[in-house]
Amino acid sequence: MKQKLTSRYIETVKAPGPKRLEVYDQLLPGFGVRVSTTGRKTWFCSARTNGRTQRVKIGTYPAVGLADARERAQSILHDAQLGITPPEKCETLGETIPMFIAIYAKPRNKGWLEQQRLLTQKWVPLFKSPLDEISRPDVVRVLDAIVASGTPGRANHALSALKKLMNWALDRGMIEVNPIAGLKPPTKPRARDRVLTDGELARLMDAAKREGYPFGTIAQVLLLTAQRRGEVSGMKWSSIDFETGVWTIPRENAKNGLAHDVPLSVSVLDLLRSVPRFVGSDYVFTTTGKTPVSGYGRAKDRLDDAVGTEGWWYHDLRRTAASGMARIGVSPHVIEKVLNHKSGIISGVAAIYNRYSYSLEKKSALEQWGEYIAKL
Repeated sequence: MKQKLTSRYIETVKAPGPKRLEVYDQLLPGFGVRVSTTGRKTWFCSARTNGRTQRVKIGTYPAVGLADARERAQSILHDAQLGITPPEKCETLGETIPMFIAIYAKPRNKGWLEQQRLLTQKWVPLFKSPLDEISRPDVVRVLDAIVASGTPGRANHALSALKKLMNWALDRGMIEVNPIAGLKPPTKPRARDRVLTDGELARLMDAAKREGYPFGTIAQVLLLTAQRRGEVSGMKWSSIDFETGVWTIPRENAKNGLAHDVPLSVSVLDLLRSVPRFVGSDYVFTTTGKTPVSGYGRAKDRLDDAVGTEGWWYHDLRRTAASGMARIGVSPHVIEKVLNHKSGIISGVAAIYNRYSYSLEKKSALEQWGEYIAKL
């Protein structure tokens, strides 16, 4: 719609809903204001150069007043008449995610692959939206859909990943305000306590063998070593000593920043010897030879069908292994060493003075655990 834009009109105008309202200025063609259903008011200018119309965001009200916005729009339209292309519009969310991963997440965050997965899988409905046009209600609608799909915990994680991206974009000046700053997680976080039963473990191992490399093999190694998924998926051949049967997780790959030696049971060594190797690649689990494997969704669905339940996550295998080792008599402090936990029985002053690696105890624990799983 067209309207003579005045300060009074801008102050009082509201979007009737359910869609946002766009009002073009009668005094300056091409200049206008967009009013969202939440009340956010954004100045814009539509300029045509070289046969192409481009919309340029000028700012938001009241940070940018009507007079300043109109003056900026007039300058843009003037340049367009002379054939000067207006500044490019803001990147879409889909365009921003690869930049965020490459520039920020990957160099700084050991869990960048999980961040990438959450952003690329959970926020697809907003991929085509310019980053500076994404509103709080837009985000809430996506979160509601994730919760409704039966995965409320994933909604919390998806929101956390998007908040990091938005804060990064704000710091870089890509957006003027973070629309989801202070937005609370859609569900109350709760500690996971899922432990798979022996029957579920037997069916899982059987299904994982049928699934094969890479995802079936990863599931078996996760259960038999009790290590984190990111650490297992990033396993490298150069970190495995087959003679001593030890896999060393370097400190830069360990979640807690501590290098960790993992004794490999006979079962795990046999699994790794059967794994195909990519020529020129150091990654054990890869489909490209250049990066660790990713995209567990479909394989997880197949394993769910075989196990007969959807109520488990890959990380639950780590908890299951720890609980299982305790059940067969492994001491708590040895289990903590297997898990590479900083806190626990050996922590604080005790951890400073007790530098013993417990390598023999860890090896015995994982061998016992491997034998227990084999009997299932």
